[in-house]
This record gives sequence, structure tokens and C-alpha cells, in this order.
Amino acid sequence: MSTLSPTSTHRKTGLVVSAHSADFVWRAGGAIALHASQGYRMMVVCLSFGERGESAKLWRKGGQTIESVKAARRDEALEAAAILGAEIQFFDLGDYPLRVSDEALMRLVDVYRDLLPSFVLSHSAEDPYNADHPLAMSVTREARIIAQAEGYKPGQQILGAPPVYAFEPHQTEQCNWSPNTFLDITEVWDRKRGAIEAMAGQEHLWHYYTRVALQRGVQAKRNIGITAARNIEYAEAYMQLTPNVVESLA
Repeated sequence: MSTLSPTSTHRKTGLVVSAHSADFVWRAGGAIALHASQGYRMMVVCLSFGERGESAKLWRKGGQTIESVKAARRDEALEAAAILGAEIQFFDLGDYPLRVSDEALMRLVDVYRDLLPSFVLSHSAEDPYNADHPLAMSVTREARIIAQAEGYKPGQQILGAPPVYAFEPHQTEQCNWSPNTFLDITEVWDRKRGAIEAMAGQEHLWHYYTRVALQRGVQAKRNIGITAARNIEYAEAYMQLTPNVVESLA
């Protein structure tokens, strides 16, 4: 059984690593809200504010500075995280280009060690339209490896092997991303939609990601057994990048 399921018996924590301050909302807001409602401690790490490449609406207003745009994006992300029920950290590593130093990498390792997440969500491993996204997944996976090492801060509890999922990119086919996990988010859709609307700087994406959730809901409903049939209207799709260890294939 996938540990992305809210019925997981593992320790109730989850980590989401977002390249920019809005990515976690569009792509994983439902998972965050659903697991938070089940008692999980959900942590979002935003590597950057998306201040250059993902804040066009703010820049078009005129009279903006990098710092004012960052502040606006920070406020939006804080509001969205509160709606979803998540904690959030901002690494402020720059945007277009995003660059991750060894210091920042080890900071993420320490987040892993503190949280000991049951599952991890981040970007697709490929994205020809946004180099910041696969970099975020790369550092997410590298930090996971280091957090598993006995020799890193000996005496601390080491990380186990939480499954890693790539959430849905904007251009799926070009990113070689194919969903193998669907999560029913119907019961928390209102919270995700509220978080979406908190991202005022990218209003043009509100309808797009609502449509994506509806489409994935249709696909999710077609992939559950008759005995488990329920009314799935909204869903999120994920590509699990790590293997499952199971006791049965049923």
C-alpha cells in the first residue's frame, strides 16, 4: 500500500519541497490538506519565492523591487499554507536561476532529520521549461540520502526510506512524467481552492489547476475497484520514484 494514503500507520509527517512559493499549492495542495486533516504534521520547504520567473503580474504593476515582490509572494505562500494546515520554511535561494549551496543542502538534510517524513513530494525529475524544478527534485533526493547516513551527526535518529513522489508538472509529456498514483482530494477541495486563490500573483493558473484536478478525478475513479467505488470528483496525480515494499500484490 502506498504511504501517500492518509490511512498510513507510519509516523504522521510529510515533507513537500517546492522550487517556488506557489508550486506546492498547484501541485500538492490537496495532499497537504488531506494529510493535515488526518493529523499529519505537514512541512513545506520553499527553495525560492519565484520572484523573477513566476511573478509576472506583480512586475507588470510597475514600481516593484526584488524585495517587494519577494514579500508579496511570501505573504501569499504563508496564507496558502495556513489554509492547507501546513508549516512552511523559506530558504530564499534565488529564482531564475535557483542555486543550491552545500549549506542550503545541509539545511534541508536537517529538516529531514527533524521531521522524519513518512513521504516526500517534489517536482518532476525533468522539465525543459523550468530548470529550477528538476533541481529542486535533485536536491530533495540528495538530502534524503544524506539524512539516511549513520555518519551524519552520529547519535541522531537517521531517516528511513520514505517514498518519494514527483507531483504533476505543467507540461507532463515534455517532462517524461507519467502518473502511477492518484490521490482523492474531493473532501478537501475547498481548502485547496482557497489556497489557490491566495496565490494572487498567478491568477491565470487558478482555472487551469482546477481543470487538472477535475480531470485527474475522472481518471482516479476509473482506477479503483468496484467494491471501493466512491464519488471522486477531484484528485491529484503523482509519479512515485521509489519502489514499494509490500506483503501482497492484491
